[in-house]
Amino acid sequence: MTESENTRLSSGNKGKLGELIWNLLFNIILPTLILTKLSGESALGTKMAIVVALAFPIAYGMKDFASNGKINFFSALGIINVSLTGGISLLELDASYIAIKEATIPTLFGLAVLISVRTPYPLINTLIFNELVMKVDKIRQSLKERNNTASFERAMTNANYIVSGSFFLSAILNYGLARYLLTSPPGTEAFNQELGRMTALSYPVIALPSTAVLMLALWYLFHKIHQLTGLELEDIVNT
Repeated sequence: MTESENTRLSSGNKGKLGELIWNLLFNIILPTLILTKLSGESALGTKMAIVVALAFPIAYGMKDFASNGKINFFSALGIINVSLTGGISLLELDASYIAIKEATIPTLFGLAVLISVRTPYPLINTLIFNELVMKVDKIRQSLKERNNTASFERAMTNANYIVSGSFFLSAILNYGLARYLLTSPPGTEAFNQELGRMTALSYPVIALPSTAVLMLALWYLFHKIHQLTGLELEDIVNT
């Protein structure tokens, strides 16, 4: 690898690390601190604390849109998500509505993945099994030579099912976490603190198990490709 390539790789890694840090800061850390530490009447108060806390992820999503010049699907989803949370909290609706909302979004994702299996564009095929990520022609040629094309299609369908399962797992964990933590009446300082704790715990409690299932889906897919084609990882993935 040349020095210029090393420099580009290093810059890319630093950029991704910086993006992750800003993401965590605006979407998790700052909202959590505001809701748990500044909800008292001597500080921002319960309603203003919610407004200020939710302003950070919304602002980050809008900044992401302004920087990239296009709508980032996940940023847009994040804005909708926090806006619904803020609306439910400010209207002082029952906390069960937040639990339902927390479960609904990943459930819709899981259903979308299941539906995509019945279309020409299953999720895994669109995101992973394409020319940018894999050597599709080489894989298909090897599958054809070994008469394993049908087995591969079944494996792809199974991988999509595993991915959809990760979203359904996230929905269950989201709902359970919200029901467990949000016990105080909305509009109170205690409720804001509980909302802050829910935000802080969403990554370790929800994101990590769901990510583990997604990694299982990827491992299963690469394992099946190797098994059905005889190709090694470096022969499968575009570098």
